[in-house]
Amino acid sequence: MSGSDFGRTGEQLPASDDELVDREVLSPNHDERTMPIQMLVIHYTEMEDKGFAIERLCDPEAKVSAHYLIGEQGEVVRLVPEEKRAWHAGVSYWRGHKDVNSASIGIELDHPGHRYGYREFNEAQFQALVPLVARIVKQYDIPRANVVGHSDVAPARKIDPGELFPWERLAEYGLCLPRPRKLERGDPFDNDAAFYLALERYGYDVTDGRKAVEAFQRRWRPERIDGEIDGEVRAILFQLLLDRDRGTTR
Repeated sequence: MSGSDFGRTGEQLPASDDELVDREVLSPNHDERTMPIQMLVIHYTEMEDKGFAIERLCDPEAKVSAHYLIGEQGEVVRLVPEEKRAWHAGVSYWRGHKDVNSASIGIELDHPGHRYGYREFNEAQFQALVPLVARIVKQYDIPRANVVGHSDVAPARKIDPGELFPWERLAEYGLCLPRPRKLERGDPFDNDAAFYLALERYGYDVTDGRKAVEAFQRRWRPERIDGEIDGEVRAILFQLLLDRDRGTTR
């Protein structure tokens, strides 16, 4: 790649000999894992000036990092070796894991986010993401259900990568779960309490119920995110659990 998505900072980074990685620089913001890799978490940077993305993810005072950063034009930068625990998820939870950082690979997508003009993700960025995700999930045998967004693992705090992230396209490559289209049982839950129990069973932290519902909608029904537990949301969740119990949606 001749240029850099990340301006002067990016141009100074050494090239990588990894065919899927353009440049690499080791962020100091990492430590040792305490469990095997079982998840992959996708984020956006939400920065107005993309040139600061690498600086922030490598700033010891910021205390944040990710394993990879992908620019809007498809440049892939490795910041933390996969065997190390990057600090990307923060306080988070998914399917019993309270230390998501130890159990996951984190990928940041350079994007203005909701704060600076939310918009669709660049095609070149998506095309760079796909082979990277494919290699990671194959190498660590990560279930499709554990390829998630930051909002899934931290619903009370985060909304990234947001409702415009192309989960369905990623699912076409077999790299995450698709949205259930055939809803076999309609509206199966008698009350909201039953829904929250089911949502927790699926994997979400439901401490903040409304935020958990919004996170679920953002991932599985992105055309309407209102935090309300309606019949369609209940039916989608039930179908996800039904398919999981059948063993068809690993």
